[in-house]
Amino acid sequence: MSTQHILIHLSDSFDGEMLSHRTLQPAGFQVTVEKHLEMSAALIKSQAVDALIISDDVLDNAGIDWISSLTKRFPYFPIILLARQGSNLTPVDAYRLGVTDYLTFPIQSNEILQSIDHALGRTQNWMDYIQIEAQRHTKSLKMQLDELKTLGKISRTVTSSLDLDSVLEAVVDGAVEIANAEEGSLLLLDELSGELFMRAARNFQEDFVRTFRLPVHDSLAGEVIRTGKPLIIDEEHPKKIKTSYLVHTLIYVPLAIKGKVIGVLGVDNRSSGSMFNEHHLTLISAMADIAAIAIENAKLFTHTVFERNKLETILQNIQDCVILADTNRLLVFINQAARLAFGISQGETVTAKPVENIIHNQELLELFDQHQGLSPRRSEITLEDGRVFNAQFTPIPHVDLVAVTMQDISRLKELNKIKSDFVNTVSHDLRSPLTAIVGYVDLIARTGSLNDQQAEYVRRVQNSVRDITDLINDLLDLGKIEAGLDARFERLLLTPIITEITDNLQGQLAQKRIALHLNLFDDLPQIMGNPVRLRQMVTNLVVNALEYTPPGGTIEVMVSHEREQIILRVRDTGIGISPADQPFIFEKFYRGKNVQGSSAGSGLGLSIVKSIVENHQGRIWVDSTVGQGTTFTVVLPVVKHNVEASQLDREPVIH
Repeated sequence: MSTQHILIHLSDSFDGEMLSHRTLQPAGFQVTVEKHLEMSAALIKSQAVDALIISDDVLDNAGIDWISSLTKRFPYFPIILLARQGSNLTPVDAYRLGVTDYLTFPIQSNEILQSIDHALGRTQNWMDYIQIEAQRHTKSLKMQLDELKTLGKISRTVTSSLDLDSVLEAVVDGAVEIANAEEGSLLLLDELSGELFMRAARNFQEDFVRTFRLPVHDSLAGEVIRTGKPLIIDEEHPKKIKTSYLVHTLIYVPLAIKGKVIGVLGVDNRSSGSMFNEHHLTLISAMADIAAIAIENAKLFTHTVFERNKLETILQNIQDCVILADTNRLLVFINQAARLAFGISQGETVTAKPVENIIHNQELLELFDQHQGLSPRRSEITLEDGRVFNAQFTPIPHVDLVAVTMQDISRLKELNKIKSDFVNTVSHDLRSPLTAIVGYVDLIARTGSLNDQQAEYVRRVQNSVRDITDLINDLLDLGKIEAGLDARFERLLLTPIITEITDNLQGQLAQKRIALHLNLFDDLPQIMGNPVRLRQMVTNLVVNALEYTPPGGTIEVMVSHEREQIILRVRDTGIGISPADQPFIFEKFYRGKNVQGSSAGSGLGLSIVKSIVENHQGRIWVDSTVGQGTTFTVVLPVVKHNVEASQLDREPVIH
């Protein structure tokens, strides 16, 4: 029983009803008789009917255009045109419009049924053809999709795994799968022997893979290595064809890294099998590129791991303490020396833990203080066992890490103390005989008249004794400062001290014709300090500038207030300090190599200045250019409101 639905659109509704009741319905068709063209168009558009029977007398110009557009939109939709005698629409015109059949009145029932069966059968044939073509294209698309899935799977394996063996095995498996091949192999070049060996294989016996060696000079794989071009081999009968095993068909493609061929990826069929084509070659080449990337990644990873392990071994075994942390104070690395210094057990995990949770030395934690920023700084750290370490805090640019390195200077501190004690003792013991020498030299002139030569010798003795006495006084002052014996600190302003000292030096400035410029602020906050030592500090800096500035030069003294700090700068236009001398100018008895003649002092002035600055919890540094001048910068902390005059805030001040 047919279930097709026929739409009838005739000018005479009676004819339509007669055709439906007498012919179509008895034949098992569902029938709709419609006299409005718009309704017919809607039924066809909704695909509610399977064929249209329409008479020519309902087709005006608009109707003909509708039929034309209908056949263009639904080219396989059956349309049977019933033409009356004398119709203006000829069969040729109708067929050009896309009409399926053309019948003329009067029409017999069997004619209309045969026409409908023919039109519906024709449509069914077209639908069957379309379905077959769709299945064929779907199969092709599915094959391509499977190939893309295989390539994607291998690519994900390369990016997600660092195990080269598993990646290369996956590449070979994928190559065999997408080429529908029987076997696959990945051959790499052994640069020492010049032979190819199997790095990964599919469907080869294990013993064969382990012992397989193929020369480069007389093999197809070697030809690919030499030329860098792929090969496709198709043979009717199985041959060895320079592969060391019988094959019918074979594809070899090169594995290249940075333009250098390092191996070959191949698939083959030992039985007659399917033939390989250019499409297979393209796919296998893509797999070879993936394998080359995997090999390169593995080499880079191996090299990175080796270098990391080497660096970590070096850091673990050096005697200096090394601590690495990120900018959020989370630990990254602590070497063995640092673990021993701070009592951290070897098995304790420190990575990604806050510094303060692992290390409890307050002096070291102050180096990590975020309020001090990420500028380089140093400090001396005393451990619980009494050892003293010199610690440097160094930001590492571009990786968001900071490093703290520590050297044990306990022995140096002890030697320095012994040296200072010795110098202080000797200096103190020399004062009495020097005083006696001065006294007796003064008495020489009273015992009788001296000639000019004798008077000159006496004057030289007096000057030498005075120089030695000044040196001894400097040594004793330095010893007191380093020993912390100057404990009398009070609130004071630095500006009056500077003004007093520069006033006292006006005579020397005028004698050398040196201009002095003061740039002082009146509203500077107070500092906590020893007024005697601060006068000595400023005097030494200004006198040092006066000593090494040639006549006609300029000295500028500036004081400013920045971030709870008083900043003192003494700038001159003198001879300058060479870069080689600058790291040592604050050491005792050190004198620059470009200092000559009477300008060369004892080498203690700047050492005393540095000790005074550090005793006041400050910092000092120098900027100098030979022939242009020198600037000494001193940073001192301002007094805090909750600090009494008897107390000194010992927090370090970092520039």
